[in-house]
Amino acid sequence: MGTWDIGPFDNDTAADFSYRVDEAPAEKKAEVLRTAFREVIETGDDYLDSDLAVEAIASAALVAAQCPGGEPVTTAYGPKQSLPELPAELRPPAVAALDRVLTPESELLELWEESDGEEWKAGVRKLRAVLAGA
Repeated sequence: MGTWDIGPFDNDTAADFSYRVDEAPAEKKAEVLRTAFREVIETGDDYLDSDLAVEAIASAALVAAQCPGGEPVTTAYGPKQSLPELPAELRPPAVAALDRVLTPESELLELWEESDGEEWKAGVRKLRAVLAGA
């Protein structure tokens, strides 16, 4: 995975995921995000692959952008097309997926703890706070 910064879209996997979001019809975009959350949550206590975690974080950033206090996704690596209004029911699974990403059995967490882990975790927690508070 090529990573150049700590943001939700600052890696190759998230940039590729953005393309998948753009390619989905407007009425299916929410389902693409929901699937990313479900894939992470359904790992349970098993080891969480970093690519799944990255897609869940990118999805959470897109949902949080539509919440009060959320920051818009303005990076060139995010989706190019505007998202329709996303259902509020995506917020709880987004929170659950972010919580799962920050558990010990998470490859992405392990990778970040080898470098700028605290700053990265703070960004994930900020997304979580926006989603949980909405």
